[in-house]
Amino acid sequence: MKHSFPFLAAVLLTASAGFAVDATKPAPACCAEAKPAATVAPCCAEMKSGTPLSNRSLYQLDATWTDDAGQPVRLATMRGGPIVLAMFFASCEYACPVIVNDLQRLRAALPADVRGKVRLVLVSFDTARDTPAALRTFRERMSLDAGWSLLRGDAGSVQELAMLLGVKFKQDARGQFAHSNLFTLLNTEGEIAHQHVGLKGDLADVTKATLLAVK
Repeated sequence: MKHSFPFLAAVLLTASAGFAVDATKPAPACCAEAKPAATVAPCCAEMKSGTPLSNRSLYQLDATWTDDAGQPVRLATMRGGPIVLAMFFASCEYACPVIVNDLQRLRAALPADVRGKVRLVLVSFDTARDTPAALRTFRERMSLDAGWSLLRGDAGSVQELAMLLGVKFKQDARGQFAHSNLFTLLNTEGEIAHQHVGLKGDLADVTKATLLAVK
């Protein structure tokens, strides 16, 4: 399903001042102290680009995430190559492992010389239990290599990203989450290029869209 940005456009129209990059805001915590160029934190890398991001780019988000190695990450540090992003939780009993398998099928369908140019990103909406250690355990259980990024964040960042991606989720009494089953292709500038909905489906359309997104 190609995405025409209806929800993203609405959010930007009502809150564009807060969503756009604001030069008056303090730098993120990981960037607060000036560092030599050789040691600049990865989460600051996107600030070096001289090309402005469009208003449709999710790389304008201010959130700083934490990966399964405990390191701070900004989505904008992935600028320059397409990413395929899904929201999940590590203790999921069915759907999330299937989504991961679908992403593995997608990568396997790409030509060998393209696979390394596409990053796969999993962002947890289980803010309480999905610690970096829990994400590492999930990585090991699912045999995810270095081409995958597993991220966690605070509740506000998770809600904001889910809203922009059109992902709905709700935790039940057992601690499981009912959630949308979809993943999103972002182009090299962090704009939504395609969304795939459902589990175990035909990946021809998203594979074609991914190939088009690779520069």
